[in-house]
Amino acid sequence: MMMAKIHIKSIFLLISLILGLFACDSPEDKKGRFLLKGNNKMKENDYQSAIEYYTEALQIDPEYSVAFYNRGISHYRQTDYYKAIQDFTKAIQSKENYEEAFYQRSLAYLDNGEFYKAIRDSEKLIQLQPQDFRGYFVQGLALEKLKKYPEALDAFGEALSRDSENVDLYVNRATIHYYLDQFSLAQKDLEKAEQLNSMEANIYNLRSLIAFKMAEYKKALAFVEKALQIDPGHPYFYNNRGLYHLYLGNLEKGLEDINLSLKQNSRNLFALRNKGIYYVLKGDKKLALEYLEEVYQKDSSINLTKDYLDRAQDI
Repeated sequence: MMMAKIHIKSIFLLISLILGLFACDSPEDKKGRFLLKGNNKMKENDYQSAIEYYTEALQIDPEYSVAFYNRGISHYRQTDYYKAIQDFTKAIQSKENYEEAFYQRSLAYLDNGEFYKAIRDSEKLIQLQPQDFRGYFVQGLALEKLKKYPEALDAFGEALSRDSENVDLYVNRATIHYYLDQFSLAQKDLEKAEQLNSMEANIYNLRSLIAFKMAEYKKALAFVEKALQIDPGHPYFYNNRGLYHLYLGNLEKGLEDINLSLKQNSRNLFALRNKGIYYVLKGDKKLALEYLEEVYQKDSSINLTKDYLDRAQDI
């Protein structure tokens, strides 16, 4: 019996010691533990749990800039761009000249369609780190969205002068050359990108688009097939393959790819245009007009839309 009593007393002593240790924890220690737990959850792609831990840390320290930043990253990965922007803004308010927060907020602005705000953050990044490529990179992406192609080319050129081994920069500059029908310059950038990383799927997708513009439809199909081998889940690649199948006369194969693309991204105007093209080729005036008129109203500059809208009227 005496041994049992001693054992019970030892347990109570150990519990008291542990509780005492936690009671002595400083707010700095507690918020650090919540931050670490959040970081571990983010590594596991459990973003909701990560957000909850970062929120716990912020309840201890409402000015904890890194917790705001990391919570913003978690919201961004959940595609909740509004909340991500809010958290990145609070991180910047808590820590002046927080470069990473400016960069991530600029990307969130881009994905949220706030292109001028993205440019504003890119300018701040350039001011803070003039030798960093990222400010010019974001600026180029935003200018591309605004269809300011010559300015976008300049921005990507500035970015490449700071990081000449960056594959994404070459592919993005090649994309601008493609928009401007500067195919030889686009091909030159893609060759450099392939030398740096032959497993970058966007290289082959863009080559397929160039081949399509040159009416080389079989070649376009071969290139996009290679892109899909590398990245088999990309909705835009399926949409492009669908278009090439339509032009090669494989209408049902084309529709299958276009529908797969729309299932992943129902707002893709290019996929909606391609579905309209399918119905023109099938001779279904009603459905052709339904899709093509919607696309034309939302963005009349999308290539092929007006041509097939006119053809649909004549069915």
